[in-house]
Amino acid sequence: MQLTGAKAVINTALRWLPFFLPTLAGAFSTTTVRLTTILGVGETAGLSTLLIGRQLDGGQERRIMVGALGLAAVSYAGALVGNLWIFAVSYVTLIVAASAFTVSGHAFLSRRVPFQRRARTIGVFETSWASALLVGAPLIAVLINLFGWRAPFAVLSALLALMAFTVGRSRDGSVPLADATAPVVRQPLTLDAWILIGASAAIATTGLTTIVIAGTWLNDVLGVTTGGVGLVAMAFGAAEFAASSSSAAIADRAGPIQSTRVALSIAVVGLLVMSQAGTSLAVGALGLLIFFLGFEFSIVTSFSIVSEAMPQARGRALAANSAVGTAARGVGIVISGVTYESFGIKGPITISVSTAVIGLALLTIGIRRS
Repeated sequence: MQLTGAKAVINTALRWLPFFLPTLAGAFSTTTVRLTTILGVGETAGLSTLLIGRQLDGGQERRIMVGALGLAAVSYAGALVGNLWIFAVSYVTLIVAASAFTVSGHAFLSRRVPFQRRARTIGVFETSWASALLVGAPLIAVLINLFGWRAPFAVLSALLALMAFTVGRSRDGSVPLADATAPVVRQPLTLDAWILIGASAAIATTGLTTIVIAGTWLNDVLGVTTGGVGLVAMAFGAAEFAASSSSAAIADRAGPIQSTRVALSIAVVGLLVMSQAGTSLAVGALGLLIFFLGFEFSIVTSFSIVSEAMPQARGRALAANSAVGTAARGVGIVISGVTYESFGIKGPITISVSTAVIGLALLTIGIRRS
């Protein structure tokens, strides 16, 4: 539970930013397009996880998680300066930290939980992603309205430092699986592993390309205020929590790959509904809700799939998955801001649907090969 709580804090630090882009644009005297570019380029910092794969296979997950939380705390303290370019550096640092923490958490759990129960375990761990919106986003809105835009950065910096101390002091009595204690394998990742990594990266791009612009769309087109965006984010956090919990309860029994394909198809349906919203908040919110449900289930379940893509090198497979995923998401986020300016919400939706189709194709190939 300590790891899940720590992940909830670092996810909140990461997730509130896209929903409050108009607020941040005013704070840094810049534009939404420039901010989405910073967020997109910053995502590529997740490539840094390639450097920790062998350390994770060597059992150093907790040490990396503590360091990641401390680094995130420093990054948020730097953003308080109020300079756009310092914020950009802080965001890159935050991505490095959040990526390392997530991969380390997945590796820690995957080394200790059999694959037959792993989707359930990782699903519970990833409910922290949903709680970042369910609990974190409305609190962020309150902090901004009461104390200004710096308040979330100050509060989260302190919480991240506290989580680093807590995780560092905690101990557990779990025993690694037999195959997790074998000598580290030096051979390259297999083609089958790369196919599943590609599928997970495509799913991640499907989600982030549209999610990053959702707050701006809600504000610009659907007339939702800053406080309203917080409430909408909270509602979608509840939907994501339900999806993460469903992944934990269903995926192991129904089959992780098949479950992911169904959920990703549901996400596409949500995107298509969004594309028909026009200025209707009801239709737009419904589409976002369906999209969030499908995306959250599919991305969470894909993590458990990748964790078993090459059992003798779980750390490297998960690290590569994070690296490829963040690079792909970064491109999607940059394109999201540009296409939104030119085509409205249908621009990012088109990109998301395209990457979803790629993800479905790769999952189909993966299930046939396995």
